Amino acid sequence: MSEIEARIAKMATAARAASRALAATPTARKATALKAAASAIRAAAPAILAANAEDVKAAEARGTSGAMLDRLRLDDARLEGIAAGVEAVAALPDPVGAPIKGWTQPNGLKFEQVRVPLGVIGIIYESRPNVTVDAGALCLMSGNACILRGGSEALGTSKALHAAFIAGIASESLPADVVQLVETPDRAAVGAMLGAAGLIDIIIPRGGKGLVARVQAEARVPVLAHLDGICHVYIDRDADADKAEAIALNAKLRRTGICGAAETLLIDEAAQATGARVVKALLDAGCEVRGDDAVRAIDPRVVAADDADWGTEYLDAIISAKVVDGVSGAAEHIARHGSAHTESIITENTETANRFLAGVDSAIVIHNASTQFADGGEFGFGAEIGIATGRLHARGPVALEGLTTYKTVVRGNGQVRP
Repeated sequence: MSEIEARIAKMATAARAASRALAATPTARKATALKAAASAIRAAAPAILAANAEDVKAAEARGTSGAMLDRLRLDDARLEGIAAGVEAVAALPDPVGAPIKGWTQPNGLKFEQVRVPLGVIGIIYESRPNVTVDAGALCLMSGNACILRGGSEALGTSKALHAAFIAGIASESLPADVVQLVETPDRAAVGAMLGAAGLIDIIIPRGGKGLVARVQAEARVPVLAHLDGICHVYIDRDADADKAEAIALNAKLRRTGICGAAETLLIDEAAQATGARVVKALLDAGCEVRGDDAVRAIDPRVVAADDADWGTEYLDAIISAKVVDGVSGAAEHIARHGSAHTESIITENTETANRFLAGVDSAIVIHNASTQFADGGEFGFGAEIGIATGRLHARGPVALEGLTTYKTVVRGNGQVRP
């Protein structure tokens, strides 16, 4: 066993012990500890922002992309959002011990399924220092311990955030080992976490396609993740033009570097006028549009799209655009090229909307709203630990309930099986 593998094993063992203690911690005490953590983050704002400024400066010097810099950069408002997110998690119902369902068999045995923590969760992420706190808060409230391995580009910020968070929960006598940060930039730490079968119960990656693909390929423990955020906005023939323009611009350009940003615009062939208005608005706002022949005919500024564009997550002010044959054509395109993340239909026709919502198999489907609502905070979850696009365990923003499994409690009165 290498030195880094031994270090991860030691952290996981400590996390396991902390998770057992946390599983028995009353809800009120966990909530009080999280509120203390939020206060500690606010108190440490100067140190956190100073560390972040150094991380951003170093990232700029390395030529880091604009999308990654946006994810890395903190300011007063974003830091306050992080602290407020912790308080929001503290106010949520505690899932641990919550009943899912119960029933009684004819022999008198009483069954009840109740939620229990997953155990020890490994979170591997890039550029997003907010994950350090979001993950810590969600894991603590759901009774889990976590081992955090952030990207080296945000290490200074993550250390400062982690120190403040731990100071807050320690003031309420919760074990510091419940949220641990891997402080080495050595990439071998990622491999050590991926190979920690029996020590770490589940891995959640948050980052670019390269990171997530590596995690999914190499992990010897279960993985909860999404690989791409290829999100679509479909403008139906019965769309309100004002809504279509506002939603499409927000979905693409509010923050281009997040996984909920729209990457493809689909236009009903019977909605050419509305589609043309939206395409021109995107172009006028500085967004590059890569379109098929029908979209290129709208405006000479539209660039020709190739086959690769339909499956590209740009994370930039670029969008692909295509004219399709109604809602069935939109659903077919999404099924072929999408990543099962988030899709939105813009229409005033409820029947058409319901066909889209039922027929598109993505983790999040939206009617008449921006894809950028694909966020745990916007769902009312306080925060999220990631967005899952698979079909097992959890889908969409993963928050408290997504970080639990269940056990079945059986109560009898002397029954034996014949």
